[in-house]
Amino acid sequence: MLKEIYDYLKNKAKTSSGYYAIPYLWASQSVINAMMPSDRPVGDDRKPLLVNPHKYYSRILSEILEQKKPGVHYERPFSALKEQAGRSAFTGERDWLQSRYMYGFFVRATTAYNHKGYWKFQGSQIGRYTEGGTFLKMIALLPYLKKIGIDTLYSLPITKYSHLYQKGELPSPYAVKNFLQIEPSYKDALLAGFTVEDEFSAFVEAAHMMGMRVILDFVPRTCARDNDLILEHPDWFYWIRASKEEQYKAPSIDALGFCQPSVENLSTIYAAEKTKELLGLFSHSPDRLDPQRWEYFKEEHRGKEESFFEDLVKTFGVLPPPGFSDWVNDTQPAWTDVTFLKLFHLPPNPSRALVGAEQPPYVLFDIIKASNFENDSPNLPLWEYLVNVIPSYQKRFGIDGVRLDMGHALPRQLEEEIIRKARDLDPGFVFIAEELEITKDERALERGYDAILGNSWWMEPRVDEGKCFEFCQQLLPALKLPALVTAETPDTPRAIARKYRKRFSQFSFILNLFLPNGITFINSGFEIGEVQPLNLGLDNDERGRFALPEQDPLYGKIAFFDHYAYHWDQADLELLQLMQSAATLKAECGPWCRGENRLEGLFTPSEKVIAHLYKNPVQNQALILLANTDFVNASWISIDVSHIPDMRVGGVRREYVNYAKTQQYMNLEDGYVHVFLEPGEATVLTVR
Repeated sequence: MLKEIYDYLKNKAKTSSGYYAIPYLWASQSVINAMMPSDRPVGDDRKPLLVNPHKYYSRILSEILEQKKPGVHYERPFSALKEQAGRSAFTGERDWLQSRYMYGFFVRATTAYNHKGYWKFQGSQIGRYTEGGTFLKMIALLPYLKKIGIDTLYSLPITKYSHLYQKGELPSPYAVKNFLQIEPSYKDALLAGFTVEDEFSAFVEAAHMMGMRVILDFVPRTCARDNDLILEHPDWFYWIRASKEEQYKAPSIDALGFCQPSVENLSTIYAAEKTKELLGLFSHSPDRLDPQRWEYFKEEHRGKEESFFEDLVKTFGVLPPPGFSDWVNDTQPAWTDVTFLKLFHLPPNPSRALVGAEQPPYVLFDIIKASNFENDSPNLPLWEYLVNVIPSYQKRFGIDGVRLDMGHALPRQLEEEIIRKARDLDPGFVFIAEELEITKDERALERGYDAILGNSWWMEPRVDEGKCFEFCQQLLPALKLPALVTAETPDTPRAIARKYRKRFSQFSFILNLFLPNGITFINSGFEIGEVQPLNLGLDNDERGRFALPEQDPLYGKIAFFDHYAYHWDQADLELLQLMQSAATLKAECGPWCRGENRLEGLFTPSEKVIAHLYKNPVQNQALILLANTDFVNASWISIDVSHIPDMRVGGVRREYVNYAKTQQYMNLEDGYVHVFLEPGEATVLTVR
């Protein structure tokens, strides 16, 4: 499909005219070389470039297609590509994830831009151009990402979004309208005659050509409240009386604190007055309330998935309720744009004696946290549907893995079947668990996951409290499963908005390159110093939406719910150049800088300096990561390199001094290397 899109763009470039503004960072060298000398950027000039859009994209795609090898089908999963390329030993191995350099992106925001080149970003299709993010623009971003060393791409959900119950100008990426369709707004207006599925297919194909794997976020526990499945399967959803919607919220349980539901506290939860009030709001599904009218309604609205919901509410007086947290007494607000799927016909086995026989199906903490309770009434047709969603994307697009949203709340049998079915198609397919408690690594491993999200985003910014040191020096090395290591995620404040600002961003970047059991994760926008969070979901509050200056046109906008574009034209070049300089080192040393190659006992003790040393198991080479978590005081640390097993030390080189790339060779003194670290400085040493 990539070649077809390239041919189309190349043909259009022969006759098309008009200017199209792009960030100068999106321009590869071949694009710049093709420009008139007077139009080329000079030095650190950050002004937008004006290009012919068809020529620009055709040149980028041409560069990518040059990477194509004969006989390799890049539309297939990456594990299959290695087999076709004659390296079958890699096929089926899933531990490739552990040493990856991952870039997480949100299509709508990551490649959004004011392509008019004047006035302001408007966030939708303006004339011939799509200002919001598209897959075509993500393809064009691949050479830029390759330059900073990225080899794995993780996307927030790309499934079709619902516009009902929006929390802002746009729908949340987690409000899934249709599990099997791709969000139509990600189609680029420049590509007439191609579908959004064609363009996503081309994106995966292009990523594979560039040596990158593609991981998607999959949401099996919740969906939009007007999900398309309602018309055919109303019994796959919970229902409340529409007249009581304003009263619907998670019940507060005064006799309990902030906790998870368990067999031991179920009686307390169900005895609470607020719980009884909540249960009284539920109704049976519309097909059960009036079977004959439902059949008529279903036929009348077949093919009208975009507009059936309002008529349903008017006709039957019921609707799916909003979601809420599975934690008892959680203070976060209701999830008004999503609802829970009804995975079981009946409540959990231990809960059934606590409700009346006439109680309609309902949502409560034990229902949501289905993994904690036995239940012998699975909604098997729904399970079968969910189990086949990921294989559909594997077969159609050749994706390489998923992050399973709220997988920890799924019943174990369903969770295991989702994983098994995907791996039957591709033994190299990986699963990342949305497990924020780092102590749950062993559980995730037992259930078939390859990594966990973890909580580095919470621990690392708390350098002054000692949490960063604790996480990186004590907790990570003991994990049974690797975790993503990052100072920010799509749900958290930006690293550069934390205490110590840019110093902390630089620190966290170097730190996370070579942590034991850590998968380096870059949240899109981090590399250019983007300060505005994508969402306020973790470690943030409403004040977090005002990180930008008041005069900024995007002040107060949140990308999960509003039109938003990164500040590409004000990119932090110092941070970006640091990342570019580290790309070769990460690619060379990342595969062997893993837990099994980490050596202990060779550093002078410190309660402030994170220190890890790795020995290449097949070459005379070692790498040392050092990070001073004291942002006020400098520190010295000594490393005994003379006792690195099977190592002939010829020299030690310091790769960075205070975040500047260097070629500084360090002197050995009696088998020790002594390193001075500035306050809040992270660095890397290589030993050969």
